[in-house]
Amino acid sequence: MPEVDIPGSKSITARALFLAAAADGVTTLVRPLRSDDTEGFAEGLTRLGYRVGRTPDTWQVDGRPQGPAVAEADVHCRDGATTARFLPTLAAAGHGTYRFDASPQMRRRPLAPLSAALRDLGVDLRHEEREGHHPLTVVAAGVEGGDVTLDAGQSSQYLTALLLLGPLTREGLRITVTDLVSAPYVEITIAMMRAFGVQVRRDGDVFLVPPGGYRATTYAVEPDASTASYFFAAAAVTGGQVTVPGLGEGALQGDLGFVDVLRRMGANVTVGREATTVRGTGRLHGVTVNMRDISDTMPTLAAIAPFASGPVRIEDVANTRVKECDRLEACAENLRRLGVAVTTGPDWIEIRPGVPASDGAEIKSYGDHRIVMSFAVTGLRVPGISFDDPGCVRKTFPGFHEEFGALRARLDGFPSGPGRSAS
Repeated sequence: MPEVDIPGSKSITARALFLAAAADGVTTLVRPLRSDDTEGFAEGLTRLGYRVGRTPDTWQVDGRPQGPAVAEADVHCRDGATTARFLPTLAAAGHGTYRFDASPQMRRRPLAPLSAALRDLGVDLRHEEREGHHPLTVVAAGVEGGDVTLDAGQSSQYLTALLLLGPLTREGLRITVTDLVSAPYVEITIAMMRAFGVQVRRDGDVFLVPPGGYRATTYAVEPDASTASYFFAAAAVTGGQVTVPGLGEGALQGDLGFVDVLRRMGANVTVGREATTVRGTGRLHGVTVNMRDISDTMPTLAAIAPFASGPVRIEDVANTRVKECDRLEACAENLRRLGVAVTTGPDWIEIRPGVPASDGAEIKSYGDHRIVMSFAVTGLRVPGISFDDPGCVRKTFPGFHEEFGALRARLDGFPSGPGRSAS
């Protein structure tokens, strides 16, 4: 039975780095993700004066409840949305002048609802060029706290940033949310804050965060469930079997729910205490699914949809249009390049069944790691697929192509396994 060692969760690693930096004492992170995004987050903390010690399997962070150790810093957030949204929020709790910039890709991604909420809390935050986008400067003098209203309809990261800030304010925060996408990511945040000694209370759309700070701890990072989706999908489309250890019944990440979609499509799924296994049955049914809460796995489903026996319709994924690229259109365009019939709307995509063309089509990645990793799954059944930017997977999984190639070799041994393909 092929077992796949999935790297640590990007979402959990980013939150853990924030919590460790804010906690009183030294925190040890076990098996954090080492990728461009998380290295960028750690580098940003270092620029703000936090000590981050790194070995291959553990990172240690000296927390500073009072905020950054330097009075001035210039931080480049690379492509990382968590870095670009969490670090200015962390810096706001300190005292000093901190400038943040990011890659052209990240500069395009929205920040306005979080900026508005921070300003409502009295934070001096200035966007230098385009309002609601990087670059920005925070002139920090601590945060008093109190009541704030937030629109988290574009990204749950806005709410996570405020929740993480809450214990660092003098009064705590009472956050009223008017809209929320990707709600399971907020549950990750709340569970992790609990591990660092803070109990968040929720009453409907209101989140109550007490003041008082965080306690340092030792925290183990679970494997990335979004990344695991490509390997689970590989089993489903090839009739093979894949087990991911470390992701089981107690997993924090909502994206593990992707296996429930595969189950609805006809795959056999077992979620045990310590691992999850998906076994393909040689058939995939069409499905209509709301992916609002697991939208990072939308491209994974889109990439295997042509192999289903009926149409696959994915709904309520408007927020995927403001990710690293417009993922909904990127999936549609690449599927059309393969000869697949696709229709889209503002927040949905419908994919008709049909064997994709195998004439050496090149997938346009838009620099988005999830587009490349998703269509690598398509490549298990469609020989000759290539990518214009295969290296963009370094954002979350630098060794993806090697690991996926090894899995392909093992899945080829299954009776209904894929033919050879190039990626």
